[in-house]
Amino acid sequence: MNDYTGLMNLISNVGFPIVIAIYLLHRFEQKLDTLVENINILSQAIEKQHQGME
Repeated sequence: MNDYTGLMNLISNVGFPIVIAIYLLHRFEQKLDTLVENINILSQAIEKQHQGME
């Protein structure tokens, strides 16, 4: 119940669009972190495959 009250206070103080924007930015950051991690793994796999061809 305390989280709900805090959320309602935040919405009433800064406005619904700002709260939604903050939420979406937080989710977007998590997805970017996952993407960066996967790109690093892929890069390592490509490097290993390239080394095996030499």
